[in-house]
Amino acid sequence: MHTEGKVFKYYDNVDTDVIIPARYLNTSNAKELAEHCMEDIDSDFVKSVNKGDIIVAGHNFGCGSSREHAPIAIMACGVGCVIAKSFARIFYRNAINIGLPILECSDAADEICAGHSVNVNFDTGLITDLTTGKTYSAPPFPKFIQNIISSGGLLAAIKNEGDKKDE
Repeated sequence: MHTEGKVFKYYDNVDTDVIIPARYLNTSNAKELAEHCMEDIDSDFVKSVNKGDIIVAGHNFGCGSSREHAPIAIMACGVGCVIAKSFARIFYRNAINIGLPILECSDAADEICAGHSVNVNFDTGLITDLTTGKTYSAPPFPKFIQNIISSGGLLAAIKNEGDKKDE
């Protein structure tokens, strides 16, 4: 499993209210949330993001509220992966639960620049900056988490396992 896309780069402590401003939390519709993703720090993000694109950020990405709206908005925009130095723990859990791939890699977060093209191999944790040719290694997810992500989230993975048992 992999993704490839253009990089959008952000700083430390990007909180969930910046990812999806609180004024839009009156809906849980993913498509509506996606229309406002990152608008308070990057008004061009929604107009510029394409399927597979990658967010790269500093420490503590996704700090703030415990709602799943933030990773849902990011995923619904088409973002293929978020790479950061670290994630807020509740964001980390919520991202995995909905099937949004995230990787922690300090060197990649420091060195990869906005606009670069990046390929991420989730099976190996290999991050390749196609613009510079440099590679980085993030710890890959264990197989059970890879299954959750490839299934489209925790609920879908559980359903898939139940369907296999019924066969």
